[in-house]
Amino acid sequence: MTDETMTDGATSILVAGPASWNTLVHLDELPEPSPHTVFARAHHEAVGGTSAGKALNLARLGRDVTLRTVLGTDEYAPRVRAALEAEGVRVLTEQAPDGRTERHLNLMDARGGRISVYLEAPDEVPAAGAAWDRTLDALRAAAVVVVDLAVASLPMLEAAKGLGRDVWVDLHDYDGADPFHQPWVDAGTHVFLSSDRMPFWRAFMASRLEAGARLVVCTHGADGATALTPTDGFVEVDAEKVDDVVDTNGAGDGFFSGFLDAHLRGLSLDDALRAGAAHAAQVVRSPDLVPAR
Repeated sequence: MTDETMTDGATSILVAGPASWNTLVHLDELPEPSPHTVFARAHHEAVGGTSAGKALNLARLGRDVTLRTVLGTDEYAPRVRAALEAEGVRVLTEQAPDGRTERHLNLMDARGGRISVYLEAPDEVPAAGAAWDRTLDALRAAAVVVVDLAVASLPMLEAAKGLGRDVWVDLHDYDGADPFHQPWVDAGTHVFLSSDRMPFWRAFMASRLEAGARLVVCTHGADGATALTPTDGFVEVDAEKVDDVVDTNGAGDGFFSGFLDAHLRGLSLDDALRAGAAHAAQVVRSPDLVPAR
């Protein structure tokens, strides 16, 4: 597998998108849709957000990573920043207009089921001022650009396209129709998604190659993953069996990061998929977004 973004281990990566402060609650069973009381098996707070997950995992894999995200002026912002910087992630922030940092409440059962409740979510952030200038400098300097789904990331997506950059995108559980995803669908040269809500995922993958994408990867949870490139065609791998799941949060971002790291090291498509699966298996064995040390 070849690609003009592929270089050596010194490759710098810019990730743009959400970082949040999450409350994670472990339950025996996810709640039924009726009024009742349940008792948690455990709970804790930690950094979250899909872009934070990617940045943290890429840093753990030894990559030079900058995360552009939106934080507030509240008590949660320094917690998010400290957790990221402790792993060596360089953090560029735009200030949330309402001063509130993104927050989630995640309810999880013992089988990996999850309900995510957004408590706070940033809206549009003006693409102007010194903070935006620093972001554009980082965009120009990065060898690889990842732009995640978020309203506040749209200016980054447009800027990357305007500079003619390759853009790695993660569509998550896209259903093939939600208009919110369309800018990322159109911009992505390297596209990741889940098959959870897309029964016609194979046709969608082929359509993105026809539209100009050079790589499309679709994950299937415990059923593995499928990739498609113009040179390799469809390539499938199994997921790694994990009997000691601790927390499924961040599994998809772990897969993405393991794949990207392997891709940048020049591994074959098959080996990059296996590297992604192996890293994701380590993530779900940990209570955090990255494998336990």
